[in-house]
Amino acid sequence: MNLSDISTIRNVLSRHGFHFSKSLGQNFLINPDVCPRMAEECGLGKGVGVLEVGPGIGVLTAELCTRAEKVVSIELDSRLLPVLNETLSGISNIKIINDDVLKIDLHKLIEEEFAGLDVVVCANLPYYITSPVIMRFLEERLPVSAITVMVQKEAADRLCAEPGKRACGAVSAAVRYFSEPQILFGVERSSFMPQPNVDSSVIRLDVREEPAVQIQSEKNFFALVKAAFGQRRKTVLNSVAAGLSLTKEQVAQALDRAGIAQNSRAEQLSMEQLAAFSNELFSE
Repeated sequence: MNLSDISTIRNVLSRHGFHFSKSLGQNFLINPDVCPRMAEECGLGKGVGVLEVGPGIGVLTAELCTRAEKVVSIELDSRLLPVLNETLSGISNIKIINDDVLKIDLHKLIEEEFAGLDVVVCANLPYYITSPVIMRFLEERLPVSAITVMVQKEAADRLCAEPGKRACGAVSAAVRYFSEPQILFGVERSSFMPQPNVDSSVIRLDVREEPAVQIQSEKNFFALVKAAFGQRRKTVLNSVAAGLSLTKEQVAQALDRAGIAQNSRAEQLSMEQLAAFSNELFSE
């Protein structure tokens, strides 16, 4: 079954009475070149299992199944289960779980479904849950080596932005703390049905064995990062003082001890500078 063919997709969906849900961000891929490339570049091979989020009608899923030992796909929309039963019929190394990726116990799932396997994540993520899903995989320190996902182009640019660049924000710093991010390739909006209003990009996050920088407290570090980027037009001195309800004198002294100019803005700081700033600010 050619799952990239528009008429095939329409026939399958029609047989099951399926209609697209805008609230679930459902846009199915019709570009036949995208999914094979995603499957090739996400780190699959012998002894590797893959966790997929939002399989849709299974176009990426089928490609993953040809390259992985086992594929487990989490699908929230129960209406797609009979569709997937048809489109993935005959494939033996796939398991579909009808659940919410933001609520399911992912540690338990990986332990039960991928025993003895290395695990990667590969998914065409709905735009509305991009950051929450990615940050859940990273913050919970799930035993996965890489996360390869298709996201909105603007989100990809932000997630993969390097420290010191204008596009860098709080989420950029958080992603880089846990992983080494890179943009693999772009995907035009015409690659989907229905066609969204934006282009997409495929990104890969190689999960670090150790965080990018050494900090005394992750809670304090991320609180500082959030405050620093919360008011981008202000200097980091003013934004952190306001965001963390500290005096400017406290923040200024920490900046001085960390060797950071008081008129710096958050996007100008490297990961090492953010770490030093956090360590100095919360040292007492």
